[in-house]
Amino acid sequence: MVKSEKQHNPKRGIKQGEKEHGRKTRKIKASTPHGYTDEYMSPYGGLLPLVKLWDGLKFESLFSEVYCEPSRETQYGSLFFIKGLLLLLFIGFCRLNHFVYICEDPMLQGILGVEKLPAVSTFWRYLQSIGHNQSLSLLQLMRVLRERAWRNLGIHHERIHIDVDTTVETVYGSIQGAKRGHNPGHRGKKGLRPVLAFISETREYLAGKLRRGETISGREVARFILSFAKLVPSCVKCVIVRMDAEMYSWAAVKACLRRGYEYIISAKRTRPPFDPKGWYSVGRDKEIQYNSCFFQPQGWEKACRFVAQRIPKERETAPSEPVQFELFEDDRYKYRIFVSSLTSKPHQVIEEYDGRAGAENLIGEAKREGLAAIPTQKFQSNQAYFQIVMLSYNLWRYMMAFAHVNDQEQKTQNTIHVARLKLLFIAAKIVSGNNRVKVNYSSHLSGKERLDRLIHNLDILRKHPEILNSPIYWHKGRQRPMQKIFCVKNAAWG
Repeated sequence: MVKSEKQHNPKRGIKQGEKEHGRKTRKIKASTPHGYTDEYMSPYGGLLPLVKLWDGLKFESLFSEVYCEPSRETQYGSLFFIKGLLLLLFIGFCRLNHFVYICEDPMLQGILGVEKLPAVSTFWRYLQSIGHNQSLSLLQLMRVLRERAWRNLGIHHERIHIDVDTTVETVYGSIQGAKRGHNPGHRGKKGLRPVLAFISETREYLAGKLRRGETISGREVARFILSFAKLVPSCVKCVIVRMDAEMYSWAAVKACLRRGYEYIISAKRTRPPFDPKGWYSVGRDKEIQYNSCFFQPQGWEKACRFVAQRIPKERETAPSEPVQFELFEDDRYKYRIFVSSLTSKPHQVIEEYDGRAGAENLIGEAKREGLAAIPTQKFQSNQAYFQIVMLSYNLWRYMMAFAHVNDQEQKTQNTIHVARLKLLFIAAKIVSGNNRVKVNYSSHLSGKERLDRLIHNLDILRKHPEILNSPIYWHKGRQRPMQKIFCVKNAAWG
């Protein structure tokens, strides 16, 4: 049977690439009217995961146990003010007068449990009342939070690198402790010189303090190194301390030996007698050479191992510039000398020290998060504010870690600035009904899967508080359901 073209009806083609749930573009022109709604909306929808993180890590109960209350009594309590300052810094504001921009945000008011935030001067008076004791309390608070976060994230580093460095905070006006010192950015200006220590593997803040604007001494470096013992997580078995030439002294080396830490410190004003025949090169670059020797500088109690790298000075000059030959052989090279307790080859020791370069980026990031802000003239109050800023910094680190647990696509670690754009600045609508409050996000949100994964991981921590007390440290390869099973079993057997 043959069908004619008039009787045959061909099938209609289907549009390729059509979205199943495509949304229609809503054009906005200059003539588009505007109006207002009674619904509560907030641009900081990412604060909800922060509240879940606080609840999962038992922040409030830990704060009441660890925090040393100041002598000044307040109507709201210290927890209210510390959480308010953390929220301010977490959003990205670093000065107290910036509260005026977020004081009417419904998300912020709901978290703090008030219908209206107190005046900015109230936060300022509380900050004036805290000092050195509160600063030490916040360090202990961060220690316990770090232990709990590592356990739930499956972080089990037995060997960590602690990078220690100082920075300069230029100040204006009469600030206690400000002095004129080494300030390459603003020569001749007064400043403070805080010291910070970061864990290289997790990029989180370990310890630090606000200092006067003068070069750090060897004794002060030694006391700072000795304080690491109470702050390092219990799973760590080996610690490698990396410091620059500013902290080169026998007191620093002795402190590392006392705690059993390995160390790599850049040396200055020291010329150990390297064997001329001991220089060797690695790889194809034959001009860069390495060497090592044992040497006891004047005033040191024992000889230590020194490693060196020498680079020809001709490599630093432009090709068009004439090369001036030096009279002595040592004058033709630029030397990098380090004192270290590591027994590996010199080029491996120097390569391991070069990993410390990331500490400069972390310090710069911390300064942008509020470390460079000096709120008051009192040194002790600024020291406490210093620790509050770094607590907010660590909370962002944990937030990013929970957002990318078992995420194979996350190959690089974002900065806090980028993470804030992805995880915090999310439009949210606060809905109340049936005696319940709910936060709604847009179904067209591009980072919906990332936000769901973050909230899901934090809800697991909240529903299974026995994770925090479990002696088991999980590895990253384990699946989340298996972690919950192991937790429940361990709690039952304990």
